[in-house]
Amino acid sequence: MARKVMALGHRGEASEPDFLRGVLGELVLTFLFVFIGVGAAITAAGCSAPPIANPLLLPYEFIPVAAYHDAGKTTTGGGGGGDAELTAVALGQALVVAVIATAGFHISGGHVNPAVTLSLAVGDHITLFRSSMYVLAQLLGSSAACALLRWLTGGLAPPVHMLAHGVGPVQGVVAEIIFTFSLLFVIYAAVIDPRKLAPGIGPLLSGLLVGANTIAGGTLTGASMNPARTFGPALAAGVWTHHWVYWVGPLTGGPLAVLVYECLFMADNTRHQLLPQNE
Repeated sequence: MARKVMALGHRGEASEPDFLRGVLGELVLTFLFVFIGVGAAITAAGCSAPPIANPLLLPYEFIPVAAYHDAGKTTTGGGGGGDAELTAVALGQALVVAVIATAGFHISGGHVNPAVTLSLAVGDHITLFRSSMYVLAQLLGSSAACALLRWLTGGLAPPVHMLAHGVGPVQGVVAEIIFTFSLLFVIYAAVIDPRKLAPGIGPLLSGLLVGANTIAGGTLTGASMNPARTFGPALAAGVWTHHWVYWVGPLTGGPLAVLVYECLFMADNTRHQLLPQNE
């Protein structure tokens, strides 16, 4: 299938009512997504007694991640375990992505993720000008959500995505590329492709994949797949260790998935036939 050229957009686009609604929508939707998602992570970490350090989150006091792995177990002391905490976080991420993406689909597309926005720009589904405004809105919404959470919790630093002990930056980038590739591949197959089997459930499927990736990436990078989701907590906590990994990985994996799908799997509005059509 022939590749489309990315649209730059124009200055007059900013005066269109739909443009402003879309940008404000991304601001509000990303605020809600991060507030609920990070809030769920704080709650999950707080339910472990004493707080633990795991490869997905840095709890309130920034216990070194190495201590978690060197202990050879998922928790220190009695009480809740790391597996239960990770499952709770993954469930929270899956639910909030599914609901927020569905609620915001008719407003802005419900991106709440710079990797999704850039990827759709690569696929010529949004102009570069609008996508840049979306990304700014997403970062602002995430930052505001984490700042509010820190104030509401009496100054507790929000959990920050970190590489697990023994996982280097290059390995982290590769992991984030794969996780984000899978996310955009599902979005393209379930939302963008006109041959999709069940219109309307794309956001739900995307949310389920985010939850699955969160579990799969719990011992690697935490499977951010979303630079805005990582940026807000890092800004509020002042922790920037390997932060670039969570930009390079998603912003590479997402567009790569779009290119692969557009070039190899996108076709006319005809579904795959299991039997040969010509004898």
